Amino acid sequence: MKLNDIKAPAGATHNTQRKGRGDGSGRGKTSGRGTKGQMARSGSRRRWGFEGGQTPLFRRLQKRGFNNKNFETKYVEVPVSRLNVFADGDVVDLATIKEKGVANFDHKQDKLKIIGNEELDKKLTVKASKFTKSAKASIEAAGGVAEEV
Repeated sequence: MKLNDIKAPAGATHNTQRKGRGDGSGRGKTSGRGTKGQMARSGSRRRWGFEGGQTPLFRRLQKRGFNNKNFETKYVEVPVSRLNVFADGDVVDLATIKEKGVANFDHKQDKLKIIGNEELDKKLTVKASKFTKSAKASIEAAGGVAEEV
């Protein structure tokens, strides 16, 4: 088979209709455009994606592509009161919190933030990326150490 031998299968192509050549042709008078209105006029064309005033598909679908939000730092936020599950004198960090199941983790969260101003009963060494002022104060008030990693 050669490229010059390729032909469209039978019935795939049709002869072009000669429009506007008298009423007897069956495609005369309005030439298949109906009567009056925007689409009956010469040069009529609605813009790409126009759906008659309805919100078009490209605006209904979500945006895709590059976004800096994909690269934001995501923290696992753990309240101070949840740290009471650890024994007195323990070192608390992201790994030990995962181990004990103290917080729910998303696969993108890779840093730890201690929040809240609740009471802490144990003397702990807490290693985290961030602390709120009240969380740091309550850890130190219990005799523990709040280290920023």
